[in-house]
Amino acid sequence: MFKAKTITHKGQSRIAVYFENKPELTARFKQLQGAKWSATLKVWHLPATAAYLKQFKIITEAVNIHQKKETIPIKPELAQFIDWLKSRRYSNSTVKTYTEALRIFLSFFGEKKTEEITNTDLIYFNNQYILKNELSASYQNQMVNAIKLFFSIVQQKQLDISKIHRPKRAKTLPNVLSKEEVKAILTAHNNMKHQTMLSLIYACGLRRSELLNLLPIHIDSNRGLLLIKQAKGKKDRVAPISEKIVNLLRAYYKAYQPKKWLFEGQLAGQKYSEKSLENVLKQALKKAKINKPVSLHWLRHSYATHLLESGTDLRFIQELLGHSSSRTTEIYTHVSTKSLKNIKSPFDDL
Repeated sequence: MFKAKTITHKGQSRIAVYFENKPELTARFKQLQGAKWSATLKVWHLPATAAYLKQFKIITEAVNIHQKKETIPIKPELAQFIDWLKSRRYSNSTVKTYTEALRIFLSFFGEKKTEEITNTDLIYFNNQYILKNELSASYQNQMVNAIKLFFSIVQQKQLDISKIHRPKRAKTLPNVLSKEEVKAILTAHNNMKHQTMLSLIYACGLRRSELLNLLPIHIDSNRGLLLIKQAKGKKDRVAPISEKIVNLLRAYYKAYQPKKWLFEGQLAGQKYSEKSLENVLKQALKKAKINKPVSLHWLRHSYATHLLESGTDLRFIQELLGHSSSRTTEIYTHVSTKSLKNIKSPFDDL
């Protein structure tokens, strides 16, 4: 038995499929084209193709909107909003995410004029689209962000953005690996490029995109620093790199001689792809015999947690990770085992 529903994940329409955690079922699901595991949502998902929608018997208003999105013309206000986002230099992924969210929201009301949409309509949309289709609070929050920004620049509106409230978000803890597990992953590959990429992510707490956007000139081996340019929020930052990583990078550079990007694909001057990097991790997990649904971001979480456990001040960890708010960094205090191990359970005194 399974349960399936449509979701929007990383700006794309997907089908989340829930089933018993049995090896044989997981193995069968992995054989489906486009099957992926979301460490964030804790669910397997597929592209929302017509074939899969039929196969998993999904017939909802949400699906109909997703299916028709390519034929629904972009309203002039939405086109204006897209131009505004681009002029403000929002990232391509943000433009894509907000456009998709607003296309669904505006299409939900059919021919109703944008300036006639009210706060009551928004409540109706939340109840009849988001809640009815059991979409996540994270998705709802993303939708609210897009709607508030859109209606803040569209004139002649009835919707009062000051009265739009975001849903309460689930307080989830970051996934952390032990140092032994990290070592097993980083040493699983014999391929020097693969080993270097995974090692650098953990050694400097990098996001996937930050690694792939690195240039050779971003490595300052004399000062022992890595320059991370235009990361999330278009912020630059630096991270310390040890002599051990510098030596690994030198050996890699000598062997591969990248032309432009630090890590390139099969063609010289071509940036290494995100999908290929994910496959590198999957292969490492298989070789290390680690069955957890590890994602690349787990290495970043592990880096931060291990720093905290070794006594690094939380303020420095915030700077190293590029977090704007200390609250974001404080979440690692909840998964650090250093203090927890010193707590004696009253059970031991029974």
